[in-house]
Amino acid sequence: MTGASEDTASGNAASWFVDRHVREGRGGRVVFIDPWRSLTYAALHDETARFAGALAGAGIRREERIALVLRDSCAFPVAFWGAMRAGIVPVPLNTLLPSALLAELIADCRARLVIVSAALAGPLAAALAERTAPPPLIVVAEGQASAPLGGVWFEDFLASGAHAALVATSPDEVAFWLYSSGSTSTPKGTKHVHASLRVTYETYGKKVLGITADDVMFSAAKLFFAYGLGNAMTFPMAVGAASVLLPERPTPAAVMAVMAAAQPTIFGGVPTLYAAMLADPALTVGAGSARLRRAISAGEPLPERIGQQWRARVGVDILDGIGSTEMLHIFLSNQPEDIRYGTTGRAVPGYDLKLVDEEGQEILAVGEGELLVRGASAAEGYWNQREKSRRTFIGEWTRTGDTYARDAEGYYHYRGRADDMMKVSGIWVSPFEVEAALIEHPSVLEAAVVGKADQDGLIKPCAFIVLKEGAAPAPGLIEALQTLVKERAGPWKYPRVIEIVAELPKTATGKIQRFKLRSPR
Repeated sequence: MTGASEDTASGNAASWFVDRHVREGRGGRVVFIDPWRSLTYAALHDETARFAGALAGAGIRREERIALVLRDSCAFPVAFWGAMRAGIVPVPLNTLLPSALLAELIADCRARLVIVSAALAGPLAAALAERTAPPPLIVVAEGQASAPLGGVWFEDFLASGAHAALVATSPDEVAFWLYSSGSTSTPKGTKHVHASLRVTYETYGKKVLGITADDVMFSAAKLFFAYGLGNAMTFPMAVGAASVLLPERPTPAAVMAVMAAAQPTIFGGVPTLYAAMLADPALTVGAGSARLRRAISAGEPLPERIGQQWRARVGVDILDGIGSTEMLHIFLSNQPEDIRYGTTGRAVPGYDLKLVDEEGQEILAVGEGELLVRGASAAEGYWNQREKSRRTFIGEWTRTGDTYARDAEGYYHYRGRADDMMKVSGIWVSPFEVEAALIEHPSVLEAAVVGKADQDGLIKPCAFIVLKEGAAPAPGLIEALQTLVKERAGPWKYPRVIEIVAELPKTATGKIQRFKLRSPR
């Protein structure tokens, strides 16, 4: 076992999140539960030490990268913390991306090894085989017994490793990468340092979420997503709590089954999921958990109607906030004693916010502009994309790319992505304002609004809507929706065209990809 002398002087995040619990007598507490097994803090310590030793045996050296193409299971934290224990950089990848794009990202980060779930291994192996010198695969069985496609079973790989001591690192050393969600462009490799994980706990996890050792966390947002990484791993591990992991896609039925079986006290979702759950008549008080005390949301702003309906049906408020891959977790949020639906709240303690106009000048009072954030969890920069790094990371400040309005009481109101804003009749229009009005109609489940040129070349709002299950496009629906927007958002903001679609294009984390809607169809 790693000794205290190794541990206390190290900036390695695995020291504080993993080893500390064993050293302080919490080794017997359960930390992760998946459909196949549960893992205690002591077992996590043991397996991460063996994983670090196995990486050394495989010739992976400090500061090299390994890719994690893993569904949410106990193997994820073992590989993530095991790599960091050895000073090797884990790169979690979005498991819902096409295999060809996964292979591209694996090549981009120059991964020396890929840890992959058995359910994903076949297509990924085929995509990697088309590339020169693909890295070897370590396959996590997840209950499957078939051969690992020429790779090595994860369990056998673990067994091959001798226990490795924790490598002392600087708190400022790059610890892991996360790829951006790709809601506005190709995913970017975002480099985070060891110290940042604890920062997100000390700010949002401690001062807003208020997680304790007695909590059981369940995050529908996945571990490969910055929001899910904090929810399901960093925050519970900071306090010695437990986290329930769902490997499959978080459909309302799957989520409510976990809620009923695991009885979590804190739930983390995204606005799209909350809306879908509310559309399910099976949703009741506690969403299936009699112990549920808190729900949180991020990824995209939560419409006011969804928050109010959730509180009425489930009996628990949703703390809506915004974070980013670049800042690692939430930096602006509603808080337990300060909830205002329809706003994203105020700055999380430990972060500074400012709004700037089109010339980059700060807006000091009430006003609207691009949101910038300053805080210790900011990424070091993007991998191999210097110009994008320079545009995003400006000294101590990070550009979010989001447009917000700040009111007289200091609450922030989302207006849309900076590149989604449109000028109509010479006045700026926020797509989010129009979308919020559209989903107030009882037939509308989701809406996305973009600017498109009309026959005269003038930009006008165009809406794409998804109807609720069982709702039909009745005569007069389009006109009724246009009237609703005029009344709720403003007469010049109404969508000149409204198209009913089966689904909206989204990233795997639930963010609407409006740039795809702007493209010719």
